[in-house]
Amino acid sequence: MKKNSRREFIAKTTLAAAGTIGFLSFDWQKDFSKQIMSEELIMPSGDGTFTLPPLPYSYNALEPAIDAQTMEIHYTKHHQAYVDKLNAAIAKAPELKGKSIEELLTNIQGLPDGVRTPIRNHGGGHWNHSFFWQILAPKNSMDQPTGKLKEAMISQWQTFDNFKDQMKQAGTGVFGSGWVWMVADKDGKLSIVTTPNQDNTLMDISTAKGKPIVGIDVWEHAYYLKHQNKRAEYLDDIWSVINWKKAMEIYG
Repeated sequence: MKKNSRREFIAKTTLAAAGTIGFLSFDWQKDFSKQIMSEELIMPSGDGTFTLPPLPYSYNALEPAIDAQTMEIHYTKHHQAYVDKLNAAIAKAPELKGKSIEELLTNIQGLPDGVRTPIRNHGGGHWNHSFFWQILAPKNSMDQPTGKLKEAMISQWQTFDNFKDQMKQAGTGVFGSGWVWMVADKDGKLSIVTTPNQDNTLMDISTAKGKPIVGIDVWEHAYYLKHQNKRAEYLDDIWSVINWKKAMEIYG
């Protein structure tokens, strides 16, 4: 499929879905595929299967915040498993072949009974990790955002430290496995929410909704080799490798 036709396909399917899924009526979601992740990340390959996206840095690039061994296992074992099991689920429902990952996740309730849970779990895992890798970056001079995103954060939390404290509180409060997110609503107002397991705020079945701006994995496999059971320590360290440039781009 040519690049232009791929864009047209995404636009048409997004508009078609808007009539049945109220969440897609948010203005920012008219073009969410371009704002959050590139077509190459959300669309399946030519044979209709999803593939593990390239990691945008080396395994040791995020040290000391995230160690190389954790990154390698997280990416090559955990993320790869989500991709493999997502493809296995879609193979059982051929009518879903060719749909973008976001088409699938924004219509969990409309999926066939036999594949709904696997696609929710493994499709969510694939989207969440693809997002996570791009919202991380080797440590650089940008230790917090600027421009409109910073203004929105200060408006909501008064200081950047207050924001980090509340993200940490929310993340440590997740029972078991899940994610902590900073999301924006259709007016650009920010909030902090959590989701269990591999759910995210794009899913129609999620009680927490919004456009993901920053998402942090709080499953133990994301930090256990370095931080053991100290999730709070992991949530302190990760701010040194958050890709604020990408977060600002997503926020718009």
